[in-house]
Amino acid sequence: MNTDLKSLNPKALWKHFESLTKIPRPSKKEEKIIQFVKEFGENLGLETIVDEIGNVIIKKPATPGMEDRKGIILQGHLDMVPQKNSDLDFNFDTDPIEAYIDGEWVTANGTTLGADNGMGVAAAMAVLEDDSIEHGPIEALCTIDEETGMTGAINLKPGLLDGEILINLDSEDEGELYIGCAGGVDTNIKYKTEPGPVVLGKKSFLITVKGLKGGHSGLDIHLGRGNACLILNKILMGGTENFDLQIAEINAGSLRNAIPREATAKVILPEDSETEFMNLLNEIESSEKETLKDIDPGLEISAEEVRRPPSVFDRKTQRRFVSSVANCPNGVLAWDANIPGVVETSSNLAIIKTVGDWIEISCLTRSAVDSERDEFAKKIADNFRENGAEASHAGAYPGWKPNVNSNILETMKEVYKNRFGKIPEVKVIHAGLECGILGATYTNWDMISFGPTIRSPHSPDEKVNIATVQKFWDFLLETLKHAPKK
Repeated sequence: MNTDLKSLNPKALWKHFESLTKIPRPSKKEEKIIQFVKEFGENLGLETIVDEIGNVIIKKPATPGMEDRKGIILQGHLDMVPQKNSDLDFNFDTDPIEAYIDGEWVTANGTTLGADNGMGVAAAMAVLEDDSIEHGPIEALCTIDEETGMTGAINLKPGLLDGEILINLDSEDEGELYIGCAGGVDTNIKYKTEPGPVVLGKKSFLITVKGLKGGHSGLDIHLGRGNACLILNKILMGGTENFDLQIAEINAGSLRNAIPREATAKVILPEDSETEFMNLLNEIESSEKETLKDIDPGLEISAEEVRRPPSVFDRKTQRRFVSSVANCPNGVLAWDANIPGVVETSSNLAIIKTVGDWIEISCLTRSAVDSERDEFAKKIADNFRENGAEASHAGAYPGWKPNVNSNILETMKEVYKNRFGKIPEVKVIHAGLECGILGATYTNWDMISFGPTIRSPHSPDEKVNIATVQKFWDFLLETLKHAPKK
């Protein structure tokens, strides 16, 4: 396993990316990475600010002769999605990411890599450190908590930054420029259960759904991958309706913005129903495998006998719960009428878990149209409320409306054509970039987003293509060199 990332080109960027892999930085736990980047800026002798929420801002003056250029903000987020394979002993709060070179890609050993958005932050660090790069006034804006609420972007105060152009370094297809993105909102659902005792003469099982690819709940939602929450619920619903199955515990999915890959449930059922229930399990596994054979072929469903749990859900709540999950809107809900192949609205049934006497469910709805986002989120909440649950919305953030007359867009199209011989694709992205939120605070900003090619973000299969990192870096330097004049 080749772990020498610093041997790759461009060496300046890979050096800083490798340093980021060594610092724990899961969302909501960014203290160490904030301190690291703050010290980095201070050690360079640059003006460095940590704002009230924890965003880090580092300012670098223009190189000689470039003072007449518009100021550019290089923006990325410090946090990463902490996902790992279930059989791996790994602690995201303390352990460094084990990144390695795998042919044309860099990936990680059983965990997310953190290229989302470590690549962007590393690029900004490399620009700040290198005094040979030609650029106008530069500000690096490193936000916190992008992956679980965008609280860094939401709480960024006006007046802290001076630039006029925001270059977001957080998209994931080289050769594409993004000028718009989806907004999103969380729907949080809670069922109160009335736990009852386990009746003697019943067997207890742990049902496991695993082997799915998961992935980013925006970028990958159109691929039709399996959702572990929904597959598990089919089993629970079938058992509830046919075998007097009762649920004791559920743990399905782990992150609101990741398609759930794995799910487990502890259940009990009468001993005389065991054979029929195992047949049901096999039927569902065969059916789902057939459906997903070309999309998500690794699905595995199993059940093993376990120690009897102390209590189970009451039957009324259980029936309401499995019914409402089965009816929960999920996946692509609407396609963009004006841009073929682009998702307009989607939702991800992300998490189901038991916490004490409560069943908690989380969904993330995205849309390029804020009114559509809110309408579908209401439908999701109403579906659960009609079945006796509590439901509320949180963390709504706006989409980023495209500006086809953008000055920086025209500049970067021309730069890319001159450097690589073709015009880059201009797109909107079905994911929650921070540009919409930041642009609502800094209304004068001209904004654009680009990055290297990253695949399977938000999953342990995350990887970044090495060759595209070089092109990303070259494109960034040429853009800075040819930045628009004031």
